[in-house]
Amino acid sequence: MIFNKIWLVFLGLIIFSLLLLTVLFYQPRWLLKIIIKVAPGVYYFSETNEKVVAITIDDGPNSLTTPKILETLEDNEVKATFFLISERIENNENIIRNIVNKGHEIGNHMVKDEKSIVLSREEFEEEFLTADKTLNQFLSHTSSKVKWFRPGGGWYTSQMLNIVKKYDYQTALGSIFPYDTHIGSSEFAYYSILSNLRPGAIIVLHDGGREGKSGNWGERTNETLNKVLPEIKNRGYQTVTLSEMFSNQ
Repeated sequence: MIFNKIWLVFLGLIIFSLLLLTVLFYQPRWLLKIIIKVAPGVYYFSETNEKVVAITIDDGPNSLTTPKILETLEDNEVKATFFLISERIENNENIIRNIVNKGHEIGNHMVKDEKSIVLSREEFEEEFLTADKTLNQFLSHTSSKVKWFRPGGGWYTSQMLNIVKKYDYQTALGSIFPYDTHIGSSEFAYYSILSNLRPGAIIVLHDGGREGKSGNWGERTNETLNKVLPEIKNRGYQTVTLSEMFSNQ
């Protein structure tokens, strides 16, 4: 009897582990479609059959890691969308200019590294506009303006989306999230990205020098990009910015 109970517990742990690995590795698009129906107004992927993907990189700039990421992107002839935290721009202005001058896109990831959903309506709008003003200074010499928003922490409300839309922004999350802020392995990120690669995918990675159990995000993102970008190209995919991906939608 005791043996049977132990065996059932062990079997339950195996099943739970397999389910967890399935969720971590395989991120089904049908689930995202349900989320879009329940809470519309956010792009998770592009409805296209063309073999295009968008690389998005959150939480920069960082004086040590962002230049490395830019070099890797240039080596692979890839353009990306950088969702920047505006309070991190001071003393890193040349990095932002470099991002723009190399043809990458910048997006609004608010002022601070915090969950946007915890802010009041007034606080959210104020911080959103502060970040917007700071970021658009780097596009003053162009005909473009910042038009993509990603909420801090990934959670949002319809009220937040309405504010963003009022200022001609669009909101994007992603269809491939390799848990790079939680799992300190570029190998895991590499296999997670390739396992979920589909036409129109939006890949979410993180910049920055935060240390912790998951290690240095920016360094690992650079390592992941070095491995995965050639393979994405080998599979016949073109990597584009968000605006390029949704230009005809």
